[in-house]
Amino acid sequence: MKRSFRILMIAILAAAMFAFSACEQTPIFDDPVEVAEQGAGGQETLPPIGDDGELKGTIEIIGSTSVQPLAEELAREFMKANPDIVVNVQGGGSSVGVTSAINGICDIGTASRSLKETEKGAGLTEHIAALDGIAVVVHPNNSVSDLSAEQVKQIYMGEITNWSEVGGADKPIIVFNREAASGTRGAFIELAKLEEKRDDGSKRLLITSEALEANSNGALKTNVSTKEGAIGYVSMGTIDDTIKAVSIGGVQATAGNVIDGTYTLYRPFLMLTSGQPNAITRAFLEFVKSEAGQEIASQDYISAN
Repeated sequence: MKRSFRILMIAILAAAMFAFSACEQTPIFDDPVEVAEQGAGGQETLPPIGDDGELKGTIEIIGSTSVQPLAEELAREFMKANPDIVVNVQGGGSSVGVTSAINGICDIGTASRSLKETEKGAGLTEHIAALDGIAVVVHPNNSVSDLSAEQVKQIYMGEITNWSEVGGADKPIIVFNREAASGTRGAFIELAKLEEKRDDGSKRLLITSEALEANSNGALKTNVSTKEGAIGYVSMGTIDDTIKAVSIGGVQATAGNVIDGTYTLYRPFLMLTSGQPNAITRAFLEFVKSEAGQEIASQDYISAN
């Protein structure tokens, strides 16, 4: 009888421990707000999070080299407030960021362009971290300080090949383009109208075959800053005194001119997630959209708020 009683008590205790364990492992996102966000698709609004200080783990961010400096600065400030969370930021290009987010290779993929139609059906949620202008840049010694949008297009098409044709010195123009995976390149091609549709619906790139390629904002800046005849385009937030941004049609590449709509070469900085973001990823995205996060973004870029 005593033996049977002990067996019964052990069974009861085991059942109680199993129930307690199941409660402890209940996913923290099983709530109507989170489900609504996922069902909506593409929305930026995230549900409230708990105490960030109790969160631990690693966030992997991969993608645009244009977004990378901003993402790194946001990560540094976020980690100061959350010492138990590590945020790793890598480049690779916007297309790499989109693909990595879709395939679950990273927690957040970044892109410095709008999503393509072929990417929009992949179940990604877009979180706009900032807006950024694209500046057309030349060597600081270049006497040309303003180009029309048509002149920029003609230079990149190879129809204008000497700076003397646009009021500068008698010097050949060295055209620099970005690599195929670059979101800056994709946005620039679209905004400068450097693609045309064929009859079959495919697109033909209009950029001259003489254009040289740079695989990052930094590489392009280095080339333009060391070659007096060079022209290129970079994220507005990366401009420094090693290069000179030309105005387009008399309008300078500034945050104020992007905001008022007079400077039209700009694009979004996107942070992309697929499915339900985990607790620490959600906390980081909330920080990016917060007043503190957007204050960081507005130092070199344009606040998404």
